[in-house]
Amino acid sequence: MLRPNEVRRRLAAGEEVHGLFSTVPDTAMVEMIGCAGYDFVILDCEHTLVDPQQLEHLIRAAETTGLTPFVRVPEADPGAILRALDAGAMGIVVPHVRERADVDAAIRAARYAPEGMRSLNGGRGPGFGRIDLPTYIERANAEIMVIALVEDAEGVTAIDEILSPGGVDLLLPGPGDLSQSYGVPWQVRHPRVQEAVRTLRAGCARHGVPFCAMSTTPERRAEWHADGVRAFVLGEDRDLTARALRGQLDRALGGG
Repeated sequence: MLRPNEVRRRLAAGEEVHGLFSTVPDTAMVEMIGCAGYDFVILDCEHTLVDPQQLEHLIRAAETTGLTPFVRVPEADPGAILRALDAGAMGIVVPHVRERADVDAAIRAARYAPEGMRSLNGGRGPGFGRIDLPTYIERANAEIMVIALVEDAEGVTAIDEILSPGGVDLLLPGPGDLSQSYGVPWQVRHPRVQEAVRTLRAGCARHGVPFCAMSTTPERRAEWHADGVRAFVLGEDRDLTARALRGQLDRALGGG
């Protein structure tokens, strides 16, 4: 059932929130992320094979630990947005936002009238009847977040056009794909990529849109925090798990 969006509330209050991408589609992994103390999880349905029923279970796992569940949907797929929200997602992460039309399409799919035209439905969202449907529509529009993932040079250039009409609740840069877009694949620390990320941050500041930094080290987090950033993605469950497994083996073999 729809509940208050704690990430939205905390950002509005100027508080910090921390999350992870989740590309291991397992309910136990999502529960562990929540129990570890993270505030939100971005369930990946773009690069990870997740069927609709499985996604609903992943969202339930997040709910059991107070973890706010967001879903990264495939590019330009309004049907995936609808299914994610009907399953209980508290926000959708829209990949490859290159122009304002991409945001407008996402808002149309994610929000009910008069803000959008999300298809009407009952089910999990209104608690199978516990919330009357007109009230649910109003609350869903107020709580569910549209999160723009900008990971192309075109999106960096068009950042003011993307943000100025409103409707974006959080902006997330994608350094990996940005590096490819600038011709330096996987060189995420390349000056051109870093400048693009700073351009996105500046655009968010101009338009009053929260910026979510990709930050995997204390030093980078401190830099962004000093710049006023309060939302952080601290990595991906798959990478963190793989490093932990390698590290344990190295230690057992005397290498660490």
